[in-house]
Formats: sequence, structure tokens, C-alpha cells
Amino acid sequence: MLTRLYISNYALIDELEIRFDDGLTIITGETGAGKSIILGALSLILGERAESRSVRNPENKVVVEASFDIAAYDLESYFTVNEIDFWEHECIVRREISATGRSRAFVNDSPVNISLLKELTSRLVDIHSQHSNMLLSKPAFQLSVLDSIAANKDAASQYNVEYICYKNLQKQLAEQQENLEKTKAEEDYIRFQLTQFEDLKLAEDEDVELENLQKKLSNVSEIKQNLWMISSVLNGEDNSVLGQLSTIAQRIQATERNLSEIEGMSERAQAVMVELKDIAQSIAYVDDSLVDDPRQLEYVESRLNAIYELERKHSVSTVNELLEVQRTYEQKLSLINCSEDQIAELQKLLEAQKAKVKALAATLTKTRKAAAQKFVTELKPLAQALGMKNLAFDIQFSATDFTPSGADAVEFLFAFNKNQALLPVKDTASGGEISRLMLSIKSIIARSMNLPTIIFDEVDTGVSGDVANKIGEMMGDIATRIQVLAITHLPQVAAHGSHHLMVYKADDANTTLTHVKALNEQEHVLEIARMLSGKDVNQAAIDNAKSLIESKK
Repeated sequence: MLTRLYISNYALIDELEIRFDDGLTIITGETGAGKSIILGALSLILGERAESRSVRNPENKVVVEASFDIAAYDLESYFTVNEIDFWEHECIVRREISATGRSRAFVNDSPVNISLLKELTSRLVDIHSQHSNMLLSKPAFQLSVLDSIAANKDAASQYNVEYICYKNLQKQLAEQQENLEKTKAEEDYIRFQLTQFEDLKLAEDEDVELENLQKKLSNVSEIKQNLWMISSVLNGEDNSVLGQLSTIAQRIQATERNLSEIEGMSERAQAVMVELKDIAQSIAYVDDSLVDDPRQLEYVESRLNAIYELERKHSVSTVNELLEVQRTYEQKLSLINCSEDQIAELQKLLEAQKAKVKALAATLTKTRKAAAQKFVTELKPLAQALGMKNLAFDIQFSATDFTPSGADAVEFLFAFNKNQALLPVKDTASGGEISRLMLSIKSIIARSMNLPTIIFDEVDTGVSGDVANKIGEMMGDIATRIQVLAITHLPQVAAHGSHHLMVYKADDANTTLTHVKALNEQEHVLEIARMLSGKDVNQAAIDNAKSLIESKK
């Protein structure tokens, strides 16, 4: 529960510290005294927008700090998940605002962003004002009421996790299908291109080999003539090179016996002869193997032309580059086939996830319908006690597609007069009726709400007499389970308070400031007497106030 609120440099507040107790705390004060300023400061703690115009002294920053007793609310795991220091019995939330409007937030002295601040404080405080009455016509609020009564927090959380997974799978599938459609449009083109490559059956460096073969086949007659002439010179019948070398080798051998200066040269001459004989034999072999084959030349030139045409088409200059293009097309085709397999797998996963989400949504629907019956039964007597004696109420369910909160659309239908058709609350209720309905609803959900504090901000406006007394009783009943702070102008409501804070303005030499005073029992009586009679508090008003307080006890 809220135990302390500290405010400095905010609007009409210079520095203010308020202590709070459990049960029902009444907050009263003249119009304009600063009750809304205190509530505005507390709203900053709840993550509401900060405005620089609220900074009282621009040389200093606004500081609003609230302390909460959280010992009974099992929040340690939340702090751990969000990497915030956990203090076992206390949580301190602070908001600081500079004159430029720059805002900072802290939880237990750890800096946090506004989203995290809002999420945490939504687990600590609920502020209900006349403005909040507009929520009653909102489908999301109506659904949240049923979930509170049904204690659906864990089930709704589990559903939401699976729903997010389901939506992510849907998104992945849509993206894969979109990508496949784009690549499918290219598939026929890719297959056509690959057919041309596959028909050619290209090999690495094939163009180099074919070009060399083409040169050989195109000049075979000239090549054979040259080879014949070489062979004749080396090893012909008349005056051949090998014959002359043989004679030279013999003469050297005969001479070196008598001339040591040329010793060993005959061996060198013999080595030259061996090499030349090998050359002559190789040339003869090549010469014999060369055949003038016009059909082979035609095949080589035709294949080269096909290769050159494919190279021009794909703007490359070698067979190896063509093979790289072929591999690229094969990869694209493989991706298309792979995408089809992935899509089939995603569709299976999506169907399985859909079944899981559907089952969880059905569980939520079942618990909500059971809670709706209980809610209708409990709301009618509470609302009738607040002056709506002819109230008729029902809850209409309709199925929807999956949403983050389930597969239910609910609508609260009311009638406030006899024989009146049930209609949505926005079409049938007055402002006062909506206010009393909301108070009745808050009274019901407070029984199942694991929330430390609820604040009612003048929700009793426009009522009086016995209805006002019933509102006080209802707030007192809520306060037996959770801490309640009630800002009110009604003495009938104030008389139910176990604690009483009075907000007032006072002037000093230079300015007007808002102050808060915790009233003792006698001051509590006098404040209610003032609320009953106005500024002039007489003995009759005091006696009336005492009687009113005593009757509530």
C-alpha cells in the first residue's frame, strides 16, 4: 500500500510530505485548495506526462517520491526480470522534472524508462476519477472487469505468450510466401537459362582447349608439311642432321684418344644425338596422329560459337565465368525449392500453434462467461442500493478472431427503467448513473484484485442523502481488503473514513501554498460539521457530525 508521498516544487506546493495508513482515508478540502494538485503529482509517479509549467521554481526541479509497502504482493520476480533492485518490504518510486520538461524516473534508486514505470505502478495503485467513468463503455475495460473477477491473470498471460508466437509465425509465413511469389515469377526464366547450360555441359577451361584444337585443325596441312620437313632434316636419307652428328661423334671419339683437350666431348655429342632422335620420333608420332578431319573442325567451331554466344548473353568472357553464372542460377532454383519446403513446415507449425491458441482462448471464454454470470448477480443489488432500483443488466458475448486478449467481444447492456430495452451504457446511462455503476464495479473487482491501493477522486459528485451514505459504505467495504483513498465533498462519505486528511491553502508574505493536515478525532468531527453546514460551524452541526460518525461505527 501507499505509505508516504513526498512532493517538492510542484505547482502550489513548495515542499510537502504526506503519510498514509491502511483502511479508508478521506481527503477533503475547499474547491481550489489543491486536492487535484496532489493527485496530479501522484499521477507523475504513475507515468503520466510531465509538463514544465508545473515546475514552481524554474531554478529547481520537481521531485515526487512515493513509498509503497509491498511485502504482501509477491513482486520479487517482476523486479528480477526487469533488473531492478528488490527491497523486501518497500518500493520507492521517484520522478524528477526539470524546468525544461526533461523527466527522469527511478525505482529503488535504479533509473527506469516511463513504460516500465507505468507497468510497475499499475500493479500498485489504481486511480479512479470521474474521467475514468468513460472507461465503462470501452470493450477492453469491460473484458478486463470479467478477467479480474475470473482471476484470469495467469491464463491471460499464457494465452498472450502463445498468441504472440502465433502472430510471429503468421508474419514469417506471409514473408516467406511473398518472397516465394517474387522468386516464382523468375522460376521459368531461371529454368530456361539452366536448360541452355545443361545442354552445353560445360567443363572447366573448355574454351581454352577448344580454341587450341581449332587452331590445330584449321592448319593441319601446313603443320604436317612443316613436321615432314623437320623430320627429313633430322633423320632423312640424304645428309641428315643425325647422320652428320653420328660422323662428328665418331671423329671426336677417334681424336680424343690422342688429344686430351677434347676428352669427353664424344659423350656430349652422343647425348645431343639421343635428344635429337627423341625429338625426331616425337615429331614423327605427332605427324602420324594428325588427321585432316573437317567434321571434327566443324564440331569444334560449332561448340565454340555456342559458347561465345552464351558468353555474350551473360556478359562474360570465359567458360569458367559461365560456370559461375550457372551455379548462381542453380542456387536460386534451390532456394525456391527450399522456400516451398520451409513454407510447408511453417504452415504445419502455424496450424499447431493455432490449435494451441484456440484451446487457450476457449478456456478464457469459459471462465469469462462464468464470471459474467457471477458479475451480473453481484452488480444488481449493489447498484440498486445506490438508487438504481430498476436496473437490469446483462453481458453479451460474441466470438472474434484471435486478439491479444482472446477471442471474445463483450458488451455490457443496461436498462435503468422498467420495460426499457437493454442498451450499451453509452446509449442509456446518465453521468451520475455511470459514476455509481463504476463504483459498484470497483467494489466487486476489489474483492479479487491483488492491488495495494485504489484512489477515488470525487466519484460521488451529484449524489446525496441515502445514496451518498451507501457510497460511503461501499468504499468502507472495499477498504477492508485494500487501501482506499477517497477525495470527497460529501459528509456522508467522509464519516466512513478511518483516517482524514484535509487539504488547504495558506498565504505567506510572498505566495499562496497548498498544505495537508492529518486530522485527529476532534478535527475530523469539525471538518464533517463544516461539510454539513458550510463555513459557520455551530453546535448543531457538530452534534450532527458526531451522530453521523457514530452511526457509521
